[in-house]
Formats: sequence, C-alpha cells, structure tokens
Amino acid sequence: MADWYTWHDGYDEPGSGIAQRLPAVQRQIVAALSQVPPGRITVLSMCAGQGRDLIGALAGHPRRHDVVARLVELDARNAEVARRAAAGAGLSGVEVVVGDAAETDHYVPLAPADLVLACGVFGNICDEDIRRTVDMCAALCRTGGTVLWTRHRRPPDLVPQICAWFEESGFEQVWLSDPGEPFGLGAHRFAGRPRPLPRGARIFGTFVGPALGPDQQGGEFRRAEPEQS
Repeated sequence: MADWYTWHDGYDEPGSGIAQRLPAVQRQIVAALSQVPPGRITVLSMCAGQGRDLIGALAGHPRRHDVVARLVELDARNAEVARRAAAGAGLSGVEVVVGDAAETDHYVPLAPADLVLACGVFGNICDEDIRRTVDMCAALCRTGGTVLWTRHRRPPDLVPQICAWFEESGFEQVWLSDPGEPFGLGAHRFAGRPRPLPRGARIFGTFVGPALGPDQQGGEFRRAEPEQS
C-alpha cells in the first residue's frame, strides 16, 4: 500500500495532478465560505490528509475566524502536519481527528455542516460506496450547505453519474470543472432537509486504490483517508 505521508510530496511537484488540483479546490472552498450567512461556519473534511486544501484556503480568508472545522484523517503523521499548519495559520477553530473517515461518529459534533469536503475519496472507493457516500452527504450537509468532491476523469468517466446521484439526493450543481482538466471537481449545494446522521454507521467501506498507483483500482480496504482524485 502507498505511504500516505510521503505521497503528499506530490503537492510540491509542479505539474503533478494534485498540485494542479489544489488551487482549484481552494478557490471553490473560498467561494463556498463566502456564501455562508454571517456567524459561525462549520466545516467537515473526510480523508483530510494534511489539510492543505482547507487550511490553505482559510489562511487569508476574511472569515477564517468564523470557521469551526473537523478534519478526519487516519494517518497520525499527516494529522500532525495538519495540526501544525492550522496552528501556524492561527486557525484555532480547526480540529484534526485521527480516525477512520468512513465512521459517522466522527462527524456528529458538527453535522449538518455548512461545507463538507469529500476531496480524494471518490477516486478510491467502488461505485456502490460512492453512491452511498453521496446519499450520506444529505445527513452531513445543512440546507444551503455545499459539498465539494473530486474524481479522476479517466474512462469510464463516472463524473456525470456522480452529478446525477447528487441531484437524486437533493443537491443542486453549483460548479463543475471542465472535462479537459486533469481532474474532476464538483460543488453541489444541498436544497433538501438534512436527515439525522446515524451513529455507529459507515459511510463507505471498500477501499480499491491506489495500491497500483494513483487512482488505479486494486488492493484491499486498509484505510479511509486516501487523498487522491
């Protein structure tokens, strides 16, 4: 299996897929935060890795001190990097939890949230689990809140189907990256009424990559924090 700590070195390699994706994700985070009414902003991030997307977006955001966030990450080394980065940016409202991001109990304190990040999840779980995760977002996200997600666009391109699943679950598409980009990134706003988040449940369960390389299927479920497209 991949070393998820050294995997993050790809963010520092100009031209890599995740290096290109990161600023796009951060721009959508900034846009989503700007739409939240005055007051506290709640954020949930599953498979958070080192938190580069959220922490980077918050560092200079005018509402950064309104944010109360919970980042869930299985690798303790990555979680420690995220904690140091949040502290260095003065983000006292950002909490990093070491744990399995598939377990609903980690999200109960802040759900339903204003912003839910599922970046790096859909490229590494099976289609059935993607559908289940999309459906569970209707319990993680408040009415008017936003879900940001990523997925590679290699054949078979599942992005259109993911968009359809979000629509079926009560979400409206706000933004979708161009098919010509080396990554897929979507923003969906929840228009429904959030369901109660079940305790002791799993959001997804079958981990299928990237044991054979970034976003390639293979391997067994060993963790729930693969931050890849």
